[in-house]
Amino acid sequence: MGLLYKAGRWSAGRRPIFSHTPGMGYFSTKTIPGVRASMTKIKANGPVGVSLPKKERKALILKQVNIHTRLMFNDLVNLIDVSEDTIRRDVNELAEEGHVIRIKGGVMSAAYHIGHDSETYAQSNKGIIAEKAVELLKDDMIVLIGGGTTIREFIKHIPGRLRATFITVNVLTAVELLDKPMIKTIMIGGQISAYSQMTVSGEVFEYLAGIKADLCILGTNAIDYSNGLTDSDWETIQVKKAMIKAAEKVAILAISEKLNSSMQMKIADIDEIHYLITEQSPDSPELQAYRSKNLTIL
Repeated sequence: MGLLYKAGRWSAGRRPIFSHTPGMGYFSTKTIPGVRASMTKIKANGPVGVSLPKKERKALILKQVNIHTRLMFNDLVNLIDVSEDTIRRDVNELAEEGHVIRIKGGVMSAAYHIGHDSETYAQSNKGIIAEKAVELLKDDMIVLIGGGTTIREFIKHIPGRLRATFITVNVLTAVELLDKPMIKTIMIGGQISAYSQMTVSGEVFEYLAGIKADLCILGTNAIDYSNGLTDSDWETIQVKKAMIKAAEKVAILAISEKLNSSMQMKIADIDEIHYLITEQSPDSPELQAYRSKNLTIL
């Protein structure tokens, strides 16, 4: 059970929590084992911080990075009412301990990095999502596919007998697809983003503008029934927008901890998505708001 901030106080509740400063991002702050229920409280004139001890602050950072895969330092400053220098020191320590990986301007989950032996966060739930997602695949399909640990789990579950063409902008995804001998893998080249490990240069947009895939399969860092799909990196957002436009159908794979969370910039509205796949049962109360949209929930 999490907490809800209502009428100037924290109270028990079952919905995720979001901290928000105008112009910045929203984040899920569900209760974390070993972390007190004291989070950033937001008022109209900005955050009023509730100080966390260092150990609990680092646990909160690690939890949020594992949920959302990547966060920028200013995202974490918005979530935890401390200076960016403090966030950087905490992230540096977590990186030295092998829990996260530093990227330019932020931090990435260690499990996302190829060759890292860190256990994937929520791996069993991502396996459930993968099993559902493969039901969308058919022989001879053209599939546009993104990256991330949920996408990686999905690729592992693709049947070895499937004949299809997969087009990707993600280096790690292309490597994983090489283990599927019946799949033709096309990697769209160009400059690679350190934030998302996707190719983001002009060649990508030119290629995507010339195709129409049967299905686009993407992970997401944040999804909300009102705010849609959002992220923090402008280049990554532009590529994902182009991928969505280049496909007949779009499927989003997301663990339920990412539901009802938002970041600074929009990728797409919910009504641009055709399938939402989580580890939850489609009739889960947590998905009630999404069922009101024109969306197939698996």
